[in-house]
Amino acid sequence: MQKIIPHLWFDKEAKEAAQFYTSVFPGSTITHTSVIRNTPSGDCDFVNFELWNYKFMSISAGPYFKFTPAISFIVNFDPLLFGSSPNPENAAREKIDEVWNKLIDGGNALMPIGEYPFSKRYGWVMDKYGLTWQLMLTDAAGEPRPPIIPSLLFVKDKCGKAEEAINFYLSVFRNTQAGSLHRYPAGMEPDKEGNVMFADFNLEGNWFSAMDSARHHHFDFNEAVSLLVNCNDQAEVDHYWQQLSAVPESEQCGWLKDKFGVSWQISPAIMNDVFTNGSQQQIDRVTQAFLPMKKLDIATLKKAYEGKG
Repeated sequence: MQKIIPHLWFDKEAKEAAQFYTSVFPGSTITHTSVIRNTPSGDCDFVNFELWNYKFMSISAGPYFKFTPAISFIVNFDPLLFGSSPNPENAAREKIDEVWNKLIDGGNALMPIGEYPFSKRYGWVMDKYGLTWQLMLTDAAGEPRPPIIPSLLFVKDKCGKAEEAINFYLSVFRNTQAGSLHRYPAGMEPDKEGNVMFADFNLEGNWFSAMDSARHHHFDFNEAVSLLVNCNDQAEVDHYWQQLSAVPESEQCGWLKDKFGVSWQISPAIMNDVFTNGSQQQIDRVTQAFLPMKKLDIATLKKAYEGKG
């Protein structure tokens, strides 16, 4: 089970976007849809889907948050993934261009597709829904990484805190691994020598990357992309809530913000069971149980699920 799942907040387009993304990426499918009724946002479509065998969740819950490049998704087109082709690197190049052409339709390029010092084929694109993707032809000789990796970009007053954030997350989660770390050299102003140019790290089997950028940006982290942590029991819920929550006014319905502004959802396994296997009546009962909560209480949610609340 994927321990940490990116959760995407749409206005009304969760179903439409999931259908689009699963048509773009290989190894992709919509795994479940349901409706969360009678919320402050009205009735909300809830969609689980996989892209290149990587799990996402999404919700249509109103026009409150907009995607920003503060959290994007690196897509690694590793020739090793195309090993059945006569020329795996050419196959990876063809696929990256195919995906780029689909994502750029109705969107715009943040970094045009082309050759860069760090990749023979790379482009950063904002799609028609505002979500951003970094498509990269990966060096097959490098250390293997999964096809999709969430990437955190630390800007404005958070620029220079990427390394601190990585070390913090590595201390919060129990099964972790530091990956690569590349710092800005001198002469790359406005970026400061020694800040993180690129780093990656693993939390509970999930790879993430982080970067500092001192360039002028008009965005920051927000709730449009949150990171949902699947918890086995109340002790896990309590642990992650205590360690991560740093903005009390942002605590609501299992959501929190950490000290860097990144949004997390600390979610017990029963929530996934409710929204994937529960009847509409069970979903409705659990929804009304969790709406008043800040940190989620498994015992209360279980009673609601079983109709005993």
